[in-house]
Amino acid sequence: MNRKDLLIKHQIKLKEDISTMLDSFLIGSISRSPSMTGHSLTTKVDGKTVTIYVRKAVLSKATDMSNRYKKLWKLMQALSKINWELLILEHK
Repeated sequence: MNRKDLLIKHQIKLKEDISTMLDSFLIGSISRSPSMTGHSLTTKVDGKTVTIYVRKAVLSKATDMSNRYKKLWKLMQALSKINWELLILEHK
């Protein structure tokens, strides 16, 4: 198997992994401020930082969804790198 075939195989696997994670994720991070009670989700909206209160009832699910986004982002970066390498190989 040559380099291009290996990259395509890895690309397909990453696409499958990404597609399984698209159903539920939250962009942002969950944190607890020492000066406030409760937790919040902090994210960027139109270049501005927005903080949203996270109720205790949904904290666990919101944390899981935020962590899922972090994993999803890493997978997308890996896919981008593979796509770049394939682009270079195809135009040599």
